[in-house]
Amino acid sequence: MTNRAHSTDGRDTAVGRFRIATVTTGLIVAVSGCAHLASPAAEPTTHDVPAAWSVASAAAAQGPASLAEWWPRFDDPLLSHLVDEALQANTTVTGALAALRQARALRDVAAAALFPTLAGSFSAQRNRGTSSAAPSAGRTTTNSFQVGLDANWELDIFGANRSALNASAATADASAASLGDVQVSVAAEVALAYITLRSAQARLTIANDNLASQQETLQITMWRQQAGLVTSIEVEQARAAAEQTEALIPALQTAIEQAGHALAVLVGRPPAALTDLLASVKPVPQPDDGLALRLPAETLRRRADVRSAEYQVVAARARVSQADAARWPSFAIGGSLGLNALTFGALTNGASVVSALLASVSLPIFDGGARRAQVNAQRAALEQAQTAYRAAVLLALKDVEDALVTLRGDRLRVVHLDNAADAAAKASLMARQRYSSGLVDFQVVLETQRTQLGTQDALASAGADVSSDYVRLYKALGGGWDPETNSNQASMP
Repeated sequence: MTNRAHSTDGRDTAVGRFRIATVTTGLIVAVSGCAHLASPAAEPTTHDVPAAWSVASAAAAQGPASLAEWWPRFDDPLLSHLVDEALQANTTVTGALAALRQARALRDVAAAALFPTLAGSFSAQRNRGTSSAAPSAGRTTTNSFQVGLDANWELDIFGANRSALNASAATADASAASLGDVQVSVAAEVALAYITLRSAQARLTIANDNLASQQETLQITMWRQQAGLVTSIEVEQARAAAEQTEALIPALQTAIEQAGHALAVLVGRPPAALTDLLASVKPVPQPDDGLALRLPAETLRRRADVRSAEYQVVAARARVSQADAARWPSFAIGGSLGLNALTFGALTNGASVVSALLASVSLPIFDGGARRAQVNAQRAALEQAQTAYRAAVLLALKDVEDALVTLRGDRLRVVHLDNAADAAAKASLMARQRYSSGLVDFQVVLETQRTQLGTQDALASAGADVSSDYVRLYKALGGGWDPETNSNQASMP
């Protein structure tokens, strides 16, 4: 009878707990049906996006892949190698990749809050005491061993945890886009430093060639002085011109070395690591003319910084929902199941079973307006994120328009400087020939040589400017990153 009564009591207890859990769940559903959470703000929209760029392009639009790796279009294997190496080893890129992995890990932490938690425990206790009824019996010793499982689940009725997960996921997406923005910048910096180095090498070659011509003129002038055909004034003028040209050479050599140092650091190496690799003189890389522009709205979707700003808006909106959900009750269900015995071996046979079930509700009643203020703070943060998004859109449009206008102007400069350099070279040659024959004054020779040096140097600089303009245009168009690749990198351990 005793065993049967004990069994009946156990069933009654289980039924009672089941009824409590059922009633609690019904209450939760009923309350959740009455909740009215703050609706998320509208999706961010672009403002004042033109239908086309100010400099039209008749070519067909390029696909995303052609912009993801634009540096092979310069047809310079060394440039491509340096950009690829920088995208792997540059310290800013590796730091951004680590930040992306951190953001993905925090997203996983937020996702874990949606699931129940389960923990195991084991304890052993030894007690010593003296019986008050029989003090002469001496000290008594008792042992207690317990093993158990504890479970807890916070029900996300009003979506606070889900909103936190959405915010973390959007932050991780923004971090992936930020990594892309770093890759875009690093690729462009490598290309610009490489073009600067090759431009300085080209200008150094021009300076050396003009110096040789001026030294030849100086020698001729000294011979004519010895023959009494000119005075020492012409000799000193020729020497001054040669010295001025020779003074350009150290500055150009310094620029070459500094550009090499910048390239080495960009690819994650010590400053002098690329000296031998870059020692040989090569022409300034020029891209092909197959660049075609996409529509402004499509370009904005390609820009990594614009995407990052957009994800920040999504994250801010989710935080508003999270703060609003915190104003409503929270519900939790917990329970424990354990075995208790006087000896360790009895845990597997003959131990007493200890169980508990708990359902709790926490309802904020008065907090001095803190939760409402938190919602207002998150709304203000959302407005800031939306403003930053619009600023990113406007800046992206400006970058493309500036790059297009600059490229157009520099191309025209190259055309005219090329004609001027050709005419200056012919004039300098004729002046030296006629001066040797005594047909023209020495001032004509000096003037034509200065003009030749100036126009050739300007032409070399303008040609490098055109290459740099293309790099900046590729950067402005969002070239240099692949969203799919960044997504895969984020999932790497």
